[in-house]
Amino acid sequence: MKLFKSLLVAPATLGLLAPMSATANEVTINDFNPAEELAVTNSRVDSLEARLNNFEAGSFSTTTTASFGADFVIGAVDGATSEATTFDYQYGMSLSTSFTGEDSLDLTIETGNSASASGTILDMNSMSDAMTLDGITYTFPLGDSLTVMVGDSTDVSALYSTACTYSAFTDLLSDCGSGTAAGLGGGSDFATTDSASSATFAASYDFGNGFTVAGGVSAAGGSSVGLLTNESLDVYGVQAAYNTDSLGVSLSYAMTETSATAETTFIGVNAYYSLDGGPSLSVGFESEDPDSSAEETGYVVGLTWDEFGPGSFSIGMSTLENYTDAETELYQYEAAYSYAVNDGMTITPGIFVTETAGSADDQTGVILKTSFSF
Repeated sequence: MKLFKSLLVAPATLGLLAPMSATANEVTINDFNPAEELAVTNSRVDSLEARLNNFEAGSFSTTTTASFGADFVIGAVDGATSEATTFDYQYGMSLSTSFTGEDSLDLTIETGNSASASGTILDMNSMSDAMTLDGITYTFPLGDSLTVMVGDSTDVSALYSTACTYSAFTDLLSDCGSGTAAGLGGGSDFATTDSASSATFAASYDFGNGFTVAGGVSAAGGSSVGLLTNESLDVYGVQAAYNTDSLGVSLSYAMTETSATAETTFIGVNAYYSLDGGPSLSVGFESEDPDSSAEETGYVVGLTWDEFGPGSFSIGMSTLENYTDAETELYQYEAAYSYAVNDGMTITPGIFVTETAGSADDQTGVILKTSFSF
C-alpha cells in the first residue's frame, strides 16, 4: 500500500511543480518563497493521503475472510454411456463476515462444467460455467452452548456432528450410509420444480464431553406456495451424537414431505472407531419408510488410514441405494490414495466399481483428482 500511495502522490507533486516551471522566466528570486510553496505542497499531499486512507478503510471489512477452492478431474469410466477420457473442473468461493466476533454471515458461490461420467460419480458442479449462489446463512450463539443458524439453500443437517471419519472418494460413500437421515438437505431438494426456494432454520446444543443435539426445519416455498404450508414440501430433522478422538456414535431422524399428502421418514445410525496405530473404521445404516411402499434399508462400511506413507488411504463399500427385502441389492466399491503436494494442493487417484442390474457389465472408473485450496 505504501507503493500505491507513492504512485498517487508523485503525480500530484509533479502537477504542483509544473506551473512553477512554466513561469520560471517571469518570477524573480525575491518572489519565490520556498517555505510557502512547501506548505502548499504538503497540504495537498496530506489531503490526498487522507482520501486514500478513507478509501482503504471502507473498501473491505476487516472481519471478512475469503477462501477459495478448485478441483481438476481427469478420468474414464468403462461401461458408461461414453467411455472417453474426460476433463472436468469445479470452482467455489466462501465469504464469511463476523459482526460481534462470535456470529458469522456465510455465503458460498460455485461454478463448474462437469458433464462426464467421472464428474457425475464425484458429484461435481455442472453449471455450464455460470456462477451460482449455493447458500447463504447467518449463525450466532445464544448463551455458551446453544448455536442457531438461519439461511437459504442450505442443509438442515449443517450443524450435525455425524459420527463418521471415513475419507470418501465418490459422492455415494461420502453420505456415510445415512444420506438423508444424517445428511438432510433443504426443502427445495424434494420440490418438483427448481423455482422453489428453501428457507432453513437449525440449532445445536453442546452439552460438553462430546455430547451434542441438533435439529432443524427447511421449508420449500416458492412465490406461490409460501413457507410451512400444505402446499410446500418441508423437511424436519434431529440428531443426537457422541464423539471423541477415538470413538463416536450418532442417531439421526428425518421426515420429508414428498407431496401434499405423503411423507417419508428416515432413521440413520453412524459409528466410528479409531484403532491405535491402525485405521479408522466407519459404519453407517439407514432405514427409509415411505407412506405408500415397503420399508427400505442401506448401509456403508469404510476404512481410512490417515498416515499411509506420505498420504492417506481409504477403501469402502456401500449399497447403491436403500432396498426392500424383496429387491436385489447392488453395491459400489472404491479405493483412493490422497497426498498433499504442498499446503494448497492435494492429488487423489482413485478407482471405483459400480454394480449394474441384469446382464449389463459393471462400471469401472479410474479418476485422478487434483484439489487446490487458497
